[in-house]
Amino acid sequence: MPSHSALFLSEKTKLERFCAYEDRCVFQIRKKLLTSLLPEAEKEMLITTLINDRFLDDFRFACSYVSGKSRIKKWGAHKIYRGLKSYQIKPDQISLAMKEIALDDYMNTLKELIERKKVLLSDTQDPYKKKVKIIRYLTGKGYSLTDIYRSGIEED
Repeated sequence: MPSHSALFLSEKTKLERFCAYEDRCVFQIRKKLLTSLLPEAEKEMLITTLINDRFLDDFRFACSYVSGKSRIKKWGAHKIYRGLKSYQIKPDQISLAMKEIALDDYMNTLKELIERKKVLLSDTQDPYKKKVKIIRYLTGKGYSLTDIYRSGIEED
């Protein structure tokens, strides 16, 4: 095993703690290393070491991201996909991670959001304006128009 500088070992310890706290992706680590005084070759070696030691895994990060954003934030598939793209996750990993979302749960969440928004808009008299506001809200959360109409918003 090659001997590393004190700076390398210090950065490695910090990043191991950073990665152990919650799942991280390579993009986040590269961003964190921008301010580091390590040479580029050592930064890449550090990232490789973190991956080999299982502190860093883009697919695990993608699965955690999908799970959290869909269950907790109640985001739609489009917004989650865009978020993962912004972290430079590979498209094949994104599609595999997106399969974590159960279609039944996804549609139930969508219906729940519609009902909650209807209650908030109960003072709106015009049903067309109410529907437009609900659709705009849901598309902002990342749901597709196809899913919104499939959920039964037309029934009003």
